[in-house]
Amino acid sequence: FPILEIEPAGLLVAGGVVGIVIGFASQSIVGNFISGIFLMTERPIKIGDQINIDNNSGYVEDINMISTIIRTYDGLYMRIPNETVFTTSITNYVANRVRRFDYVVGIRYEDDADKAIGIIQEIIDNDPFALKNPPAGIFVDNLGDNAVNILVRIWAPVTEWYELKTRLLWIIKKTLEESGIEIAFPQRTVWFANELQTERISQLENSHIEDNEIY
Repeated sequence: FPILEIEPAGLLVAGGVVGIVIGFASQSIVGNFISGIFLMTERPIKIGDQINIDNNSGYVEDINMISTIIRTYDGLYMRIPNETVFTTSITNYVANRVRRFDYVVGIRYEDDADKAIGIIQEIIDNDPFALKNPPAGIFVDNLGDNAVNILVRIWAPVTEWYELKTRLLWIIKKTLEESGIEIAFPQRTVWFANELQTERISQLENSHIEDNEIY
């Protein structure tokens, strides 16, 4: 270097700066690569699974060394870095064979809750995809302001979960109404100040007339 009239100190400084820049630039790439190796080793997800990663839900399309590709439920293409996938909570909707869904069915206070529970139980028993084991749970959960709330918990095969959930609720509603049990809705009684004042004046006038008659 001295023969070529090149200052080694300057090269060392420049090389150090370039090394730092490259190190920072490649840090995320290396992290994603290592995370991709861990994902392929642990296998919490696989292609075709329905998942939720960092509030992004959809189907797993591909798992690469650097990123994971998912197709959202509305058909969007989404690329998520593997480091985000590995360090974020993953919800895999199809990892287990069965899955539960819940309904809250509110009926009127004047309706028979035991009868409603029996009707709902019969509907579930007659459906071929509603599992008998684990059994369904049907019980009065709480007494609301406007309704007696019946909590319905149903287990289904994960492949039939969504279809069963969307279908049974409407069947339960129609069958209850056909049996004379109505789904409750919020009701409120409103008193207007002018009406209260008019009623009060009328009461005072009637009281004054009665006092004069007695006198």
